[in-house]
Amino acid sequence: MVYDIAIVGAGASGLMFASQIKNRNICLIESNSKIGQKIKVSGGAKCNITNEKVSSDNYLGDRKLSSFVLKEFSNKDLLNFLNNNGVYPKINPKIVKGTYFCQSSQDVIDMFSKTTSHVKKFLNTKVVDVDFNEIFIIKTDSQNIKAKKLVVASGGLSYEGLGASSIAFDIAKKFGHTVTKLNPALVGFTVQKEQFWFKKLSGLSIMAKAKVENKSFYGSLLFAHKGCSGPIILNSSLYWKKGKMSFDFLPNKKIKKLLTGNALISSRIPLPKRFMQEFLNSIKVEDKPCNKLNIEELKSLETIHNYEFSPAGNFGYTKAEVTKGGISTDEIDFQSMESLKQKDLYFLGECLDVTGELGGYNFQFAFSSAVSCANRI
Repeated sequence: MVYDIAIVGAGASGLMFASQIKNRNICLIESNSKIGQKIKVSGGAKCNITNEKVSSDNYLGDRKLSSFVLKEFSNKDLLNFLNNNGVYPKINPKIVKGTYFCQSSQDVIDMFSKTTSHVKKFLNTKVVDVDFNEIFIIKTDSQNIKAKKLVVASGGLSYEGLGASSIAFDIAKKFGHTVTKLNPALVGFTVQKEQFWFKKLSGLSIMAKAKVENKSFYGSLLFAHKGCSGPIILNSSLYWKKGKMSFDFLPNKKIKKLLTGNALISSRIPLPKRFMQEFLNSIKVEDKPCNKLNIEELKSLETIHNYEFSPAGNFGYTKAEVTKGGISTDEIDFQSMESLKQKDLYFLGECLDVTGELGGYNFQFAFSSAVSCANRI
């Protein structure tokens, strides 16, 4: 049998694409035993599916492509699609402002099970190579599958335990595509010796502001045994290259106005005592009465608003939510997602060199790129 369309990957983009194609002989190839395994664990099993405000500003990568697909299938279009299929996400601002969460990730998977019931599914089937000879020959660990068109929607390298692999990039390279440098993203940072005091605060979180490159993020900063994490760090990891970034540990107050009277510094600053003790040690300032501080000590304390440091690295792909980098969008038709190197070959979602911030943006791009492609196929 020769399928009209074969889809590699039963994640967000692959399932959305399959749900949009009717009256065609199509198949879905997935290495896991069930569909939507990355959807299942997303958002703490609540699936952070989109955001109240979505624009190309929330993405690293090709603005022309992201702008087009986000208009083609917007956050409102996605919410309508979900509602029409019995899924009703709601905004939960506790983690990232404006993020829509579902009641359960399983609701989204069940929805896609129904909307793709017409699709032949090859589960527990790993794609190992693809050839082209008038049609695509998809070589798997169990059989060869033939198709007139091939849609690659197998994601990036994060979540290896859920079947993530380099197959999308391997296929792209085989057909002459450029793959930009790949890195873990939306991931925690490890720290250098000067910031080892972060590790002593493991488990503690505070509200802070992070600045990296030309971006700033406000939200929860979580200190971890390897360094630091939390929403503002995950977002910072998307834009950090090498070199310095900074924290404002006290973003809504001015420390100068607080350092008055004969109370100890740690008593006057509205931050956890544990944090203040380690911070003061790091800048070599004694926890003394505020009215005993000299000019140099006051100057050192000002760094609480602009604490600069250079991350040592990140926690790696096992802890990363997405992969930064990917198939160069210069070689992709930005409307149809079709390869400009090989006719009838398409790439969707995370495997492309477009990566969204934390807060439902990567799911939105996965769904939008899938619909844009489906509309033209």
